[in-house]
Parts: sequence; C-alpha cells; structure tokens
Amino acid sequence: MSIEFSKKLGRTETPIPGVILYDIPVHGDNRGWFKENWQREKMLSLGLPDFKPVQNNISFNEKAGTTRGIHAEPWDKFVSVASGKIFGAWVDLRLGPTFGAAFTATLDASQAIFIPRGVGNAFQTLEDNTAYTYLVNDHWSASAQDQYTFLNLADETIAIDWPIPLSQAELSEKDKAHPRLRDVDAMAPKRTLVLGANGQLGKALREEFKADASIEFAGRAEFDLNSVDSFESRDWKSYATIINAAAYTAVDTAETLEGRRAAWQTNVSAVARLAKLAIQHDLTLVNVSSDYVFDGVQETHSEEEPFSPLGVYGQTKAAGDAVVSVVPKHYTLRTSWVIGDGSNFVRTMALLAERGVEPAVVDDQIGRLTFAEDIASAIRHLLETRASYGTYNLSNDGEPHSWAKIAASVYDIVGESPHKVSGVTTEEYFRGKLAAPRPPVSTLTLDKISRAGYSPGLASVRLNQYLSGADS
Repeated sequence: MSIEFSKKLGRTETPIPGVILYDIPVHGDNRGWFKENWQREKMLSLGLPDFKPVQNNISFNEKAGTTRGIHAEPWDKFVSVASGKIFGAWVDLRLGPTFGAAFTATLDASQAIFIPRGVGNAFQTLEDNTAYTYLVNDHWSASAQDQYTFLNLADETIAIDWPIPLSQAELSEKDKAHPRLRDVDAMAPKRTLVLGANGQLGKALREEFKADASIEFAGRAEFDLNSVDSFESRDWKSYATIINAAAYTAVDTAETLEGRRAAWQTNVSAVARLAKLAIQHDLTLVNVSSDYVFDGVQETHSEEEPFSPLGVYGQTKAAGDAVVSVVPKHYTLRTSWVIGDGSNFVRTMALLAERGVEPAVVDDQIGRLTFAEDIASAIRHLLETRASYGTYNLSNDGEPHSWAKIAASVYDIVGESPHKVSGVTTEEYFRGKLAAPRPPVSTLTLDKISRAGYSPGLASVRLNQYLSGADS
C-alpha cells in the first residue's frame, strides 16, 4: 500500500451537511508508519465537533471486495482506515431536505471522515487485510439496533459506482435485503424537550416551534421539575436539547418561609438536576434568567456584570445561572419585564383602562419590556445558528421607560387618556405590603445577542401589536 507521508492535517467539506473528510498526517520509514488517528485538541481547532467518543470498534476484512453497509446508526462516528484501502460511500438518511444526498471517496490510512448520526456508512475493501475503525459517542447495545436505518447497497436512485461490482463482491445476506431508498424511513432528529410549556414563555415556544415535530412540550403534569421520577423516566439519549421555560416567579412570595423554599427548589435544585443530565448526556441546556440577578445600581447591565441580587427570587436566579454555567453546551437568556399570553402588567393596565380606573404606578424603576415571542424567537435563533454558548441578555429594544410610562402608553393605545396614570415611588407603592426589593434599573445591554445575528423588535412596536392582537 502506498501512503502519502507527512501531509498536513486538513479538512474537506462534502455534499452531505456535517460529513467532513480529514487528511491525517502519517509519519513513516522503512519500518512502517505511525499516525495520530484521533487528537482531540487538533481536531477541535480544525472544526470537528466535540462529539465525546466512548467506544472504539475495528472491522477487519480479509479479502478485497468485502462490502458492508449502508447502515445509519443513532450516534456520531469518526471512521478511518488502520490498514489497507477502502472505497467509502455515505448517504444522508436523516429526515430533511438533504435526504438521499451521497458522497464517495477512496480512503487509505492517511484519511478519516466524520459521520453524523443518521448518515449511512458503507465501504468496500480494495486490498486484502483491510481494517476499518470506528470511534463512536455511544455504547453499542443490542437494543440500539432497533434505531438503525438501512439502505440497499444496490439502490438505483443513489447508484453508487462500486469499484468492484456487487455481483463479484462479498456481501452479507442482511445487507442484500436492505430496502431501496423509496422504502426507507428517514431517521428523525433527536428531540428537544420544552419544560414549563404552559406558561407565558412556554406558550410562545409552542407557537414558535409548532411546525417542528421534533419538539416535545411538557407542562408540570407531564414533567414535574420537583419530582425525581420525571428525570428518570426518559431515554435521554434520544434528546439533544432541553429548554427550561419553567421557573418560580412569585417575587414577593419568595420572601416568605414557604416561598423561599419553593423558589430554591424550582430555580436552583431542579436546574441543578437538569445541568447534571445535560453534562451526562451531552445535551444543550437553555435556561431563562432575570434582571433580578443585579441590584440595579448600574445604568445598564451587561452579561459580564457580577451578580448582586437584592431579594430571594434574584438570589435563586443567580444561583441557577451559576449552575448552568458549568454545562459545556448552554444558553442562558437573561430577560426583564416579560410579557406574554397570560396574566401580566400590560394586560392588567389594559383592563384597568377599560374600567376607567386611574392607577398609581411605580415611576422610579427603569427598564424595557421583553415579549415572550421574542424570547422564543431568540432561543430558536441561537440553537439553529449554533451561536457560541454562554449568557445572552435579551429584552426588546428602544428607550428604557418606567412602569408608569409604560402604563400610560397602554392607556393611550387602548384609547384612554395617558394622564389617568400617576407616578409613585416604589417605597410609596409597597408601603405596608409584603414586597421583595427590586432593582431600580433593569436595562440590559443587547450588544452580544446583536453580534450573534439576532435583533429583537422595538418594545413600542411589540406593545402596539400585543394590545391590538396583531401578528408580529
């Protein structure tokens, strides 16, 4: 076998999304050769996904012409030749627009290829005593075979030009019996689980992902964050992402003994369980945070500002943020003044306006509204664009206003005089009431999420749309 020695480590994209062909440096002399078949640091710097392999398998083939495949397994794999030479064929058998896309190449020991979950793998040996290796990120089991997707090696639609005709090649009876492309059930993508699917954000996520069959929605009845059984009742290998839209948000009640315990249980202990799951199963975890993690002293709050929560609710959200930060694949969406489908400040002000009430509203807390539809849209954007993991501030854009100013805008939009709204200080409003301390300034910087390619709508525009019932 002739191997090109000392070529540089390199990558070549293929027509199948996610399938990448690698050149691997091989060092040889009169004794033989040596190569770093898998070098995590170098591979990652070249763009190989950090797919966390757990098992290495070798297929030894005694005769040239041995042909195996086309098999799509429910895991990612990094395959290469240890000795000999192969003709490889790969076919996209994933559900989606590239279903049926194919790529072929001849590989020797100086090359390797990354094959994502659901892409069919096949090879034909071109030399005797060829060994083909698989580095995979899940443990093989007999039950896993039920999740395989197969395609016939002789499928006329794909029409792979095998160097050795299949009539002269060595095939297993199983491979001969695999279905043609027209009869193949495409492999569905791993699922995304949305928790808290019946709250304001949960409803917005239902709307945002209503056309995506891979999204699974769970309210408290389907997944109780405070029940250990909920965490143990699912096959997490079939999931790729968890979006946690559930939270304890009773800011004032959190200051009571019972409320404090409930807030810590939902916002910290349950989030810690989710973080543990995400790390164990290499999941992406999306969690929603709050402006209450800050004391509101700064004029604006960036993602880098240290935590300084004033009350119990803010303390639990800050603790939850810290927990999520240890998950390698995580997005924390830090929001303020959330408005969606449900009971909220804007809806309350609109009802008061309809009844002719002249409310006194806090005018010394400054921030921006965040409409739930924009949070849902931003989550989708981060996931689909595979933006850098980490924390992102998200509110709607525009000039920050006080609660009193927003209330006056609500009155104006629904046809009542904005002058019916009067302003009071936070201290005056809550005098004699159970109340958590609130940050006086909740304005979040939006530079980071803008750099990630997402531009939230203007709060004033969203407010008009929300009150008019118009689609955004």
